[in-house]
Amino acid sequence: MNAKKMTAKKMSFAKIFVILAVAALVPLFAHAQGNSDNSDVTLIKNATVITITHGRIEHGSILVRDGKIAAVGTDVQAPAGAKVIDGTGLYVMPGIIDCHTHIAVDGDVNEGSISVSSMVNIKDVLNPYDIDIYHELAGGVVIGNVLHGSANPIGGQTIVIKLKYGAPPDELPFPDAVPGIKFALGENVKHSNFSAPGVAPRYPATRMGVEETIRDAFTRAKAYQKKWADYDRRKAAGEQNLIPPRRDLQLEPLVEVLEGKRYIHCHSYVSDEILMLMRVAKEFGFKVRTFQHVLEGYKVADEMAANNIGGSTFSDWWAYKMEAYEAIPYNAALMTRRGVIVSVNSDDADEARHLNQEAAKSMKYGGLTENEALRLVTLNPAIQLGIDNHVGSIGVGKDADFAIYNHDPLSVYAVVQKTIIDGKVYFDRQQDIARRAALESERKDLLAKLEKENQPPKKPAAAESKGEKKNEKKPEKGKRKKTPKPELVAMVAGGAQ
Repeated sequence: MNAKKMTAKKMSFAKIFVILAVAALVPLFAHAQGNSDNSDVTLIKNATVITITHGRIEHGSILVRDGKIAAVGTDVQAPAGAKVIDGTGLYVMPGIIDCHTHIAVDGDVNEGSISVSSMVNIKDVLNPYDIDIYHELAGGVVIGNVLHGSANPIGGQTIVIKLKYGAPPDELPFPDAVPGIKFALGENVKHSNFSAPGVAPRYPATRMGVEETIRDAFTRAKAYQKKWADYDRRKAAGEQNLIPPRRDLQLEPLVEVLEGKRYIHCHSYVSDEILMLMRVAKEFGFKVRTFQHVLEGYKVADEMAANNIGGSTFSDWWAYKMEAYEAIPYNAALMTRRGVIVSVNSDDADEARHLNQEAAKSMKYGGLTENEALRLVTLNPAIQLGIDNHVGSIGVGKDADFAIYNHDPLSVYAVVQKTIIDGKVYFDRQQDIARRAALESERKDLLAKLEKENQPPKKPAAAESKGEKKNEKKPEKGKRKKTPKPELVAMVAGGAQ
């Protein structure tokens, strides 16, 4: 096969592959935009409404107008033209909020080449077509705090998003969320568990080096902050011909941390490192918003509570690496009892699909109440992200973000029926099931077409003739096939006429 034909074949294969991939996404994308017949007013009626802040309302209703909760109670009526969702036998709770996720990102989440990568921003690589978004919607998750990885003491800038699958990227960020930045401590930062062959180890390689890296970065950030403050003061005083300081994109986010305009979410495990960052924060005058994972948080819960630092932890993960050996499943409950605002996060796309059950484990391990358990994945992460005035509980004026279950959300039998964001249905289980047969049929048709397109080409006619000649019977050995003389051929032809 010549190069031109090979190229054409590759292009054909690529075309079919793209069609196949798009066909798998289109039905979901079309649904994710919200049903075209949705009005601006929706009533969810006759459901068990779990408000988080005001108990449960049996046979309750929620009126949604323009993406906000307009009314909640037992006697709420639907105005004319409103869409009505019958909640009989169903449970409505605030949509789940995941305070630590890495979904919806196009590519790697670690800029691990340097130890301080505060200049990079997760917002720049958001991917609204990541299928994990849709999978998490099927688990009732409506909001995620998308973080940089944990390869650096000071990592990249984070972004809080609503899981609007298929929406334009600029519609994903939560408009009123305080921006964040990822810090990290421990084994991942000092590269204890991995190394690249032929690549020199990167500083820091010890826990001491991690602390020094953070202290050095904030020393430089304070000096940078002072330069700009001096420039602004002199400019305000009317001085002429001033030259502004040179911008430093690495230090600007750290100045925002110093000024309380950006939250620190710090990957952490062992208690001594948690205490270390508290001391450094006090030294430089900044705040840590949350310790993420924080598996030894139960050891330093009093100190965390005193510094108003939240803990976003796992329900029952432990012993998967050295610094997780002293983790216990009672961690969330113990921190809660000591006054820490606690959430349960996923850090994993599959784990996020059942965060309601992860929260329920704290009732077994530590004896939290039903409402305290549900707060771990609703109101508490909203507080940690600074968005609790908008989401995390069901109340008038808040965003209409709901997860609707067929059983109590803390039950192992609970399955999400609908997930609603800003009043629009982004996941509907019945519609999802109904689409599966058509989607599978389309998939098979495309695969059949792909297989047909890639069948070996038939031999050209000339090649077939050549093959036929090759298969002709050869004359017996010793006998030479005679060719008729031209004049004899002419005579036969003339007689035939």
